[in-house]
Amino acid sequence: MSERRCSQEDDCASLLSRLGSDSPRPRMKYGGMFCNVEGAFENKTLNFESFSPQTQRRRAARTRTDDHVGGDAVRGGGQTVVFPSGHTRENYGKREGDRLIIKGGKIVNDDQSFYADVYVEDGTIKQIGENLIVPAGVKTVDAYGQLVVPGGIDANTNLHAPQKGLNPTDDFYQGTRAALAGGTTMIIDHVLVEPGISLLSAFEQWRDVADQRVCCDFSLHLDITRWHDGLYEELETLVKDRGVNSFLFFMAYKDRYQSSDSQLYEAFGILRDLGAIAQVHAENGDIIDEEQKKLLSHGITGPEGHVLSHPEEVETEAVYRAITIAKQANCPIYVTKVMSKSAADVIAKARKKGMVVYGEPITASLATDGSHYWSKDWATAAAFVMSPPLNPDPSTPQYLTSLLACGDLQVTSSAQASFSTAQKAVGKDDFTLIPEGTNGIEERMSVVWDRAVSTGKMDENEFVAVTSTNAAKLFNIYPRKGRIAVGSDADIVVWNPKETRTVSGKTHNLTVELNILEGLEFRGVASVVISGGRVVLEDGKLNVTEGSGRFVPRKAFPDAVYRRIKARSKMAEARGVPRGNYDGPVHDVISMTQSVPPTPTTRGTPCPKTQTGPRNLHQSGFTLAGAQIDDHIPRRSAQKIVAPPGGRSNITSLS
Repeated sequence: MSERRCSQEDDCASLLSRLGSDSPRPRMKYGGMFCNVEGAFENKTLNFESFSPQTQRRRAARTRTDDHVGGDAVRGGGQTVVFPSGHTRENYGKREGDRLIIKGGKIVNDDQSFYADVYVEDGTIKQIGENLIVPAGVKTVDAYGQLVVPGGIDANTNLHAPQKGLNPTDDFYQGTRAALAGGTTMIIDHVLVEPGISLLSAFEQWRDVADQRVCCDFSLHLDITRWHDGLYEELETLVKDRGVNSFLFFMAYKDRYQSSDSQLYEAFGILRDLGAIAQVHAENGDIIDEEQKKLLSHGITGPEGHVLSHPEEVETEAVYRAITIAKQANCPIYVTKVMSKSAADVIAKARKKGMVVYGEPITASLATDGSHYWSKDWATAAAFVMSPPLNPDPSTPQYLTSLLACGDLQVTSSAQASFSTAQKAVGKDDFTLIPEGTNGIEERMSVVWDRAVSTGKMDENEFVAVTSTNAAKLFNIYPRKGRIAVGSDADIVVWNPKETRTVSGKTHNLTVELNILEGLEFRGVASVVISGGRVVLEDGKLNVTEGSGRFVPRKAFPDAVYRRIKARSKMAEARGVPRGNYDGPVHDVISMTQSVPPTPTTRGTPCPKTQTGPRNLHQSGFTLAGAQIDDHIPRRSAQKIVAPPGGRSNITSLS
């Protein structure tokens, strides 16, 4: 398709009215996790009046004025798109990106697919359509025969969280660089707030480090490791002023980070009122602690002890308990790192009952299993140590993929937290000291395509949903992220579904030596990656800039989640039954309690009682409590005595 310039004698309206009529009919997908976006099927690029040269000059002047004034609307291709999240452009900062036109590709969103070109300017998608009018000298990205999809969103990374005093070997720079290489253009990292540290100070410290190092856009979750009443003000500030709408609680790591059920219930209620999402690391920390002690006492110190002390049941039980608490608090809950079939089943069943719960399998749980914990090579086995651990059942990855494909699980993340072999070796004599975490940030999208789309379990639209759009909707950054649409951020991936890649620790873009997916081949590769309007990956070459990523604030009350919460609140309101006052007799419970002696619960010497006041002649001092003189005589079974009317005068034997 060539670029077309409109002359005055051209009948632009008549030509443009047929624009796109020869393209394949857009594919419309209904149902699934979320309802369709209002206006998603409308033409977002055509404004016939705007194609007049005079109108274009007037519009350019207005655009310059609008950019000076600011506002929530982003204009492009003759249409104004208003983002429900309410963020202004100043929140993100003005971004000078390349002028690009992506030609010949098939645009794939979570609800439709269609053929069109995409014009990008200043980090924003400006036009979508065919025969687009674009400035001269625009860089052309060839996407013929490939898919044009929204950049991936990895909603669970740990690129700065220390463990056992050790920082991950792949930090914000290396981690986001690898993410871009795999097609992920935004991450949401976890801020691990150590007990005794202010939530706000931890957030600011994390944000400062990330601002200087990240290569792609980012946002932050906060991990609360010590719950107390004084956190409410900080939570409110983080939600309303800092753009944080998700907080994680640990049900594991006893005596360090673990929260009790009552603390979870209280916290979930507060998060519901603030319009935030509660996340949980779901494992039964009490059982894990006891199992670890038992295994160490038996001399099991290797990485296999980690999976043995974290049986599947402790994850399943904790997931069920977390969902139960969240249901009672009427708070949306997001279960991170779903690793087992039974835990995934609990989430699926809860969703079928209408509960507002979301599940997140990760790269590792979709691609491999936990049999590697018994590897003869200690370094290889230790590389797989994470919590919850990978399940030893080899059928688990396929099962989780199936649940992901049918919508019972909704988001795929990487839980990226890589530690070098030397760092893992801190626990060479005690598996409880091995830093927990694996890689997966670079391979995530290829794993989902290969295991789900290539096998026919999932279509291209569902692929976009689970790798990008669902996370954008859940965490309230949609449609700025997670969609190819006019006004959305220019985070775009040209995806080659036919190309394959073989994973190797020698060729991946991380610094960690061992890759847990070593030697596996995956179909589906990002051939071109555009982040913030700039081409960062093309022809296999990465060109990233340290510190170029922006912090993306997230508003509270994401509509995709809290619509259901608000409806449930109305239905679940407690109502009393109107009835008259009871005027009948009332038993004197107090006097009855005083007059009846307590019933002994065990045999033993009765406690001496001190007589106070006059003796109550209606109370007997006789009792059978305690040891009796005939306790050594075996008890005989009772016998029924049949006697004539009037009885017998002399009964000397019962035999």
